[in-house]
Amino acid sequence: MTEQHLSYSGYVCAPYLHNHESVKLKDIWMSSSNIEALYFVTGTFSDESKPYFSESSNHYILGKFKDSQFIVDDLIQHNQEKTSFIFNVQNELFQRIVSGETNFVTVYYLEYGESHNDFQEVADILLKREKICVGGLGHMNTYCKLPQKFTFPYSNNVVIIEVASEKGHQSVKKYCDQTKRDVNRKGLTMTNLLSLSILEKLK
Repeated sequence: MTEQHLSYSGYVCAPYLHNHESVKLKDIWMSSSNIEALYFVTGTFSDESKPYFSESSNHYILGKFKDSQFIVDDLIQHNQEKTSFIFNVQNELFQRIVSGETNFVTVYYLEYGESHNDFQEVADILLKREKICVGGLGHMNTYCKLPQKFTFPYSNNVVIIEVASEKGHQSVKKYCDQTKRDVNRKGLTMTNLLSLSILEKLK
């Protein structure tokens, strides 16, 4: 079985450009049983990741899905001139109930960590952070009508976390930055790729 036939749960992040394609995607996902949750978000790329994703947007539709193959079909059919992202979760580190609503999703990548021990180290640190409700490891795929100038080299070492908090986005981002520093102190190189601040829950 080749990788493109494998299916995962995870997150999709599609640019919301107020055009036909982005509105159509939102409508499809609003009514799809494959989408567990849908949000309107702002996306902030780190300085390290910006050169790879120059065709990025500020506003996105963020969906949490059960089966990635349906999402791939949707993005191919409604491809846009700004990059869409699929974050497939190959290894869910944990999922737990925490107080507050999910208001922040952030995506990191490990530059060197590929061993089981490295992933376990990351999982142990994330578990200690009480506001993190979901942690997962996986890989990233992108879709865009325009070709990327540079190939992103860390697509297979992606770390995704969901944070639930009553505090503002700036406060939650600092919380995530501290989590990243805790990982880096262990000798791993975890770098921010994309931070998604949830503005509105659509579904």
